Amino acid sequence: MATRASERIAQERAALRRVATLVGRAAPSEEVLAAVAAEAGRLLDVDFAVLSRYDADGTATIIGAWADTGAPSPLPDGTRLAPGGMSVHALVFRTRRTARIDGYDSVPGRGADTARDLGVRSAVGAPISLEGRLWGVLSVASRCEEPLPMDAGSELAGFAELVAPAIATTQVRVALGHYAQERAALHRVATLVAGATSPEHVFGTVAAEIGQVLAVDFAVMGRYDPDGAATILGTWTRSAVAVPSPVDGRVKLGGQNVTTQVYETGRPARLDSYADAFGAAADVGRAWGLRSIVGAPIGVEGRPWGVVIVAYTTHEEPLPADIEARLAGFTELVGIVLANAKAQAALTASRARIVAAADTARRRIERDLHDGAQQRLVTLALQLRAAQTAVPPAAEELADELEHVTIELSGVLAELREMARGIHPSVLADGGLRPAMAALASRSAVPVHLEVRVLGRLPEQIEVATYYVVAEALTNAAKHAQASVVHVQVEPAGDDVRICVRDDGLGGADLAAGSGLVGLKDRVEALGGRLSLRSALGTGTAVEVTLPLDEPSRPGLPR
Repeated sequence: MATRASERIAQERAALRRVATLVGRAAPSEEVLAAVAAEAGRLLDVDFAVLSRYDADGTATIIGAWADTGAPSPLPDGTRLAPGGMSVHALVFRTRRTARIDGYDSVPGRGADTARDLGVRSAVGAPISLEGRLWGVLSVASRCEEPLPMDAGSELAGFAELVAPAIATTQVRVALGHYAQERAALHRVATLVAGATSPEHVFGTVAAEIGQVLAVDFAVMGRYDPDGAATILGTWTRSAVAVPSPVDGRVKLGGQNVTTQVYETGRPARLDSYADAFGAAADVGRAWGLRSIVGAPIGVEGRPWGVVIVAYTTHEEPLPADIEARLAGFTELVGIVLANAKAQAALTASRARIVAAADTARRRIERDLHDGAQQRLVTLALQLRAAQTAVPPAAEELADELEHVTIELSGVLAELREMARGIHPSVLADGGLRPAMAALASRSAVPVHLEVRVLGRLPEQIEVATYYVVAEALTNAAKHAQASVVHVQVEPAGDDVRICVRDDGLGGADLAAGSGLVGLKDRVEALGGRLSLRSALGTGTAVEVTLPLDEPSRPGLPR
C-alpha cells in the first residue's frame, strides 16, 4: 500500500514538473491547459479528462480536453456546457466542492445526455480556485463498468489544487497579452482620430483592429440612430470577402437578435445559434453566414451610441467564453476615444465660430470706419482745401495754419486707412487672395518674392486666415529678422491650401515667446489646420501652414 502511494506521489510530481516546464518556457496557453487535462487523465487512468472555465452564470467552457485513445477529444476546446442539471460541472459550480456521479442511466439534463452519448459511466469533478474565487473545474470520466476508485475525488482535488498556480500564471500571461494587443490597437485608432482621418477610415479601422485582436472571422461597427435603426459604419472580414450590406447600410431594430438586445439592455449579448433568432438584423446575420455572434455596446455620453459585433463564420464551435469581457473592455475604450473626438470636434467648431464672429466684427468695424469717420474726414479735408483757396493773399499766416491743419488731417486719414486695412482688408473681400497678397508685398519693408498659385476664390475663413498668416510673418521679418528677402508661397495641396513664408534672417523665433504667431496658431487650429515653425539661429525663419478646404470640424464623427 505504501509503495502504491509512493508511486502515486512520484507520478503526480512528474506530472506537475511537466506542466511547470511548459509554463516556465512560456508555452502557449492552449498547450499548457491541454497538458493539465492530459496529465490529470493519465494520472487517474481514465478515458476522458476535461479542463473547463466557468462564466458568471455557471456555463462551463472547455479550454483543455484529452482522450485516452489518442484521438481528438469528442468535446473539443470551445465547447460550452450549459448550467443546471445533474453534471459534475453543474454540481461543482453549485457546491464549490468536488462532485461525483456513478451511473447516468436516470440522470436528467443535457450534461447527462452528453455523458451517455460518450458511453461514460462514472465521472468526478474538482473545483479550481484562483485568488480565492471559483475559476473552473477539472473533471475526469470513465467508461468502465466499475466506478472510479473512491479516492479519485480527493486525488483529483489535490492535483487541481497543485496545478492552480500554473493555470493562474498562464491566465495572467494571456490577460497581459490581450491587454497589450488591445491597448496597441486602441492607440492606433486614437492616432487616426487625432490625425483628422475621415470617419469612414476610422470606423473601418476600428472593426479591423477588433477583428484581428480577437481572432474572429468577422467584425462590424454600427451606430444606433434615433429612428429605431442601426447604420453600418465599418466592416471587416478575415477573408476580405465583401459583405451583403455595405457601409452606410441600415438595419431596422426589433426582434430577437444581438443588435437589438445590446440596444435594449446596454449590455453585451451572445447568440450561438440562429434557430430562434428573428428580425431584420437576424436576417442580415444569416445572409452574412454568421454562426456564433457576440455584440457589445459603445457608450458615448451615457447613452448607447453604437455596437460592435464579432462573429465566427467558418468555425463550428462557439466564440470563446471570454469574448464578451474582452469585447466590452475594448468597446469601452473605443467609446472614450469617440467621446473625446466628438468633444474635440465640438471644441474646434466652437473655436471656428468664435473666429468667424470676430472676423464679422472686424468687417463691420472696417465698414463703419470707411463709411463713417473716414468719409467725414475726407469731406473735411475737401472743405479745408476749399477754404484755402478762399484765403486772401494778405492773410499769409492764416494760409500757413490751414496748410498745417490739412497736412495733419491727411496724416490722420492715412493712419485711419491703415488701421482699417489691418482690421479687415477690403482688398481681400473685393478681389481675393491674389490682389491681397500683392498689396501686402508692396507695403512690406523687406523685398518679397511672391508666388500665389491659387486660382479663383477660396472659402472666406481660409482667405482671411491666409492673409493674416502672411501679414504677421512679413511684419515679424521686418521687425526682428533683419532679413534681405522673404519668400511667400500660397498653393493648393490636395484638399488643403498650403502657405509657406520663409526669410533669410537671424532666426530664433519661438512660438512659446508669446508673439503674434500664437494668435495665428489658434486661428489656424480653429479651422482644423496646422502651423509649424522652423527658426534655428542663423538659418532664417520658416512658417508653414496647412488649412483644410472642407468644414473646420473634421473628422466630424457621425452623431
